Amino acid sequence: MDMDSVSTGDNNTSSLLEAQSHVWHHAFNFVTSMSIKCAVQLGLPEAVGAHAGPISLPDLVSSLGLPPSKAPYLHRLLRLVAHSGFLTLHNKPNDVERYSLTPAGRLLLSDNPYNAGSLLLAVLDPVLTEPFHHMSAWFRSEEDDKDTTTFSATHGGMMAWEYMATDAAFSDLFNDAMARDSCMIAELVVKEGRSAFEGVGSLVDVAGGTGNMAKAVAKAFPGMTCTVLDLPHVVSGLEGGGNNVKYVAGDMFESIPAADAVLLKWIMHDWDDEKCVEILRKCRTAVTGGGKAGQVIIIDMVLGNQSLDAKLQGVQYAFDMEMMVSLTGKERNEEEFAKLFFDAGFSSYHINPILGTRALIQVYP
Repeated sequence: MDMDSVSTGDNNTSSLLEAQSHVWHHAFNFVTSMSIKCAVQLGLPEAVGAHAGPISLPDLVSSLGLPPSKAPYLHRLLRLVAHSGFLTLHNKPNDVERYSLTPAGRLLLSDNPYNAGSLLLAVLDPVLTEPFHHMSAWFRSEEDDKDTTTFSATHGGMMAWEYMATDAAFSDLFNDAMARDSCMIAELVVKEGRSAFEGVGSLVDVAGGTGNMAKAVAKAFPGMTCTVLDLPHVVSGLEGGGNNVKYVAGDMFESIPAADAVLLKWIMHDWDDEKCVEILRKCRTAVTGGGKAGQVIIIDMVLGNQSLDAKLQGVQYAFDMEMMVSLTGKERNEEEFAKLFFDAGFSSYHINPILGTRALIQVYP
């Protein structure tokens, strides 16, 4: 091939090298992710966080129980983890490199109630990464079954929820990730979106898992009765959370207990439009019983928020691909959400973009 005939849009040296670097950046993104995963698995955040002040490389090697011969390799790992924003590098005193955790690094601490390490480990587990190796084959397949995903094609026809019933270790990891996320998002919701819950006497947290979200809401609003609805095997044996929190075994596709408000945290993006309308109709029945006009409170991503920078928009698009590969759901823009709401019989909604990549949405009958 005559290289002079290859067009990059602008054939000057700087643009060509910039284009190559752009390709390399995305090609090697997985190396960064897997390196951070390795750091979490080694217990690096705990070792750094437990030290009185910034910690040196030799002290880290000792704290982690690694062979001294691994020190040069650990240094290379630390360099990338620090460059990725999880560690701060200190060069003084005596020009000895020392490390401390950044705010993002502290989110990887296992004892942090807002720990995001479980989600990182779940997303990077072979259970979820393997299907991406088969995505192009899925695209080329003429299979028109909307219930067939790359995940199910990779895992013997099982959908993600079915698979987790067969893999206790991965299920525990995933459930812990969701519970930790609920701890953080609940605190932010009752702080930044408090008005959405004011005047609500009863609330049902649909598919609320271990109830961290409901517990936080109940604590912030002692006069509110909160019910956690989830499948029998999820809520079996769960109790506590105060006198105003209870657990009910059930299926959101069958019925949802009556309440002033129904909460759907990170539920809608798991399902296709048809299933979402089905869920929303059950919610509408629950909040309109006895002639009352309650509300549905949704916490989910809303695409198209121009106030988000390119990095956060990229996170949303990546989540959308995860939903496409692992489940039958999707991330939606406002127009797509509005269609679901109106198809389910609701009359109005309000989107409050107060949760970073996610938003608080109130939907009214």
